Formats: sequence, C-alpha cells, structure tokens
Amino acid sequence: MRFKGLTKGFFILILFVVTLAFFDILAPYFSAILWAAILAVIFQPLKNKLRDKMAGRNGVASLLTVLIICLIVFTPLAIILSSLAFEANVVYRKLQENNTQFPVVVADLLAHLPTWARSFLADHDLNNATQIQQALSSVALKGGQYLAGSAFIIGRGTFSFSVSFAVMLYLLFFLLKDGPFIVTQALDSLPLSRYVKHHLFAKFAAVSRATVKGTVVIAVLQGILGGIGFYIVGIDGSVLWGALMAFLSLIPAVGAAIVWVPAAIFLFATSQLWQGFFIVGYFVVVVGLVDNILRPILVGKDTKMPDYLILITTLGGLEVYGINGFVIGPLIAALFIACWNLLSGKDHRGNVDELDDEFIEEGKAHPDD
Repeated sequence: MRFKGLTKGFFILILFVVTLAFFDILAPYFSAILWAAILAVIFQPLKNKLRDKMAGRNGVASLLTVLIICLIVFTPLAIILSSLAFEANVVYRKLQENNTQFPVVVADLLAHLPTWARSFLADHDLNNATQIQQALSSVALKGGQYLAGSAFIIGRGTFSFSVSFAVMLYLLFFLLKDGPFIVTQALDSLPLSRYVKHHLFAKFAAVSRATVKGTVVIAVLQGILGGIGFYIVGIDGSVLWGALMAFLSLIPAVGAAIVWVPAAIFLFATSQLWQGFFIVGYFVVVVGLVDNILRPILVGKDTKMPDYLILITTLGGLEVYGINGFVIGPLIAALFIACWNLLSGKDHRGNVDELDDEFIEEGKAHPDD
C-alpha cells in the first residue's frame, strides 16, 4: 500500500511539474489564447448559423466566421489607428513648426493660477507663451529622436505583435471548428460533478461575452460622442481625444471624465464659457447616459454582479493584467462568486446554468467524424 501511495504521489508531482512547464511555454501567447477563446465564445452562434446554411460544412463555416471577424472588428480598428497616427503626426509637425495656439491658451490659463504656482513655474521658465512653446517643441523633438533611436525595439515589438495576432487567428479558427469537442474533453478531465463543471463553464462564457460586447459597445459610443463634442467646441485633436476616451471607458463610471473634466475646466478658465457649459452638459447628459444606462444592461445583467464590484474588479484587473484585465477581473470575480455559491449550497443542481444541448451534442462528436 505504501508503494502504491508513493507511486500515486510521485505521479501527481510529475503532473504538477509538467502542467507548470506547459503553462510556462504558453505564457508568451497568453493574450492571443485569451482573445481567441473569448472571440470563439462570442461568435460561436454565428458560426453555427453559417454551418446550418452551408449543409453542415463546419470547417468552411469556421473559416468564413474568422474572415467576418477580421472584416467587422480588425479592419475598422486598423483604420482608426491609421487616423490616429496621421493626427498625431499633424500635432507633432505643428509643434516643431511652432504652428499651434495651444501654448498661448495654456499661458492664459496659467494667468489664473495663484501667486505661489506662478512663481514655481517662473523658476522653471514656464511662465509665458514663448517659453511653453519652446518647451513643447523641445519635448516633441526629443520624442521624435527617441522613437528614431528605438526603431529596432519598435520593429521587434511589431514583429512580436504580428506573430501573436497570427497565432490568435490560427487558434480562433480551430476553437470555432472544434471548440465544443475541446471543451467537452477538458470538462470530462475535471474531477467535478457534471452540473458544477457545466455551471462554471457557462458562467465563464456568459461573463466573457457580456464584458467584451458591453465594454466594446460602450467604448465605441463614448469615443464617437466624445470626439464629436470636442469637435463642436473647436478643441484640436478631436479624434485623438475621442480615442483616448474610448480607451479610458474601460474603467466604469469614471473613464471618459478623466478627459472631459479637465477640458471643461480649461475652457472655463480661458473664458470660453459657452464651450465649457456645452461640454459639461453634453458629457453629463448624453455621454453619461450611455454609461449609466447601457453598462448595467449589457454588462451587469448577464454577469449578475453589482456595479461597484464590476468597477473594483475591472480596476484591479487592469492593474494586474494590463489591457486584458478589463475581462479577466470581472471574470475572476464571477467565478469566485459562483464557486462560493456552490460550496454554500445557494447554487445547486436544481438552479445552476446548463450548457446548450446543441453544444453538448456537438462536443460528443469527434471533429474528424
């Protein structure tokens, strides 16, 4: 018996070491694997509809779904990024040519500061428009020199991103094609009750789908509306500011305000009163409604978590996991709640989420059959 126990324990040790080594190998492509899995969960229904219309040709339907994802997701993103690069280049060129009124307006704003603040800026030669103009031009020039000197690093990062993107698309195709079979094999390997495994995976799918779809929709709407608002009041770089607000909208409740509140203060301090009142009213009423109404509907309803928990876990996720954290944070929180509800008996065999019957039947069939 001791020999059998020793054998079993040694096998568990080997399993533990091999598992750690396996995940260590996958670590460089963590983001690619995560987003391939999330996109497969989101677009699985689309793939199923295409497969039904194509007489069960699962591989062709999966490939067509990947092409549709590239068309509706990645192509618009590439266009937006190219527009941002163009506008950033315009701003950079204006700074180099001293062809922008921004430093002059900043100097007017500084005139409203208290005496101690103006003295501090004067000590650093930043108390008039000309000095601010020269400082910004110097920063822009040094930034350009740094980017030029870091061309190799940027190129290497671009190559790494391209490889990760290709891995994601490649994995996405197979997850769409063989996803149900892969999930079924993985769930069968877990030493848990059937209803527990199904409940946890269903929770993972629901939270991933709700978080990504809801956050992306809200980000796009807030970015577009924010850019339009800045364009109306004549703030330069409305596309850049709109993109920044879209990115910051990943942070619930306070995201876009990080941009528009300083802009409103700036407008009031420079006596641009109607522009300031317009920005405040526009963002509180129009843009604020997008976040306050759509986020609970698109995110909170499906995740079944309160807004404050979504906020905290999103911030924590962004802090720990970077950009992927806006999905991982709420996902971990949802699985945490689900596990404790199962342990306490609040969730049981009679009220847990079940996987779709079609998904289960598809998972039982081997993909090569």
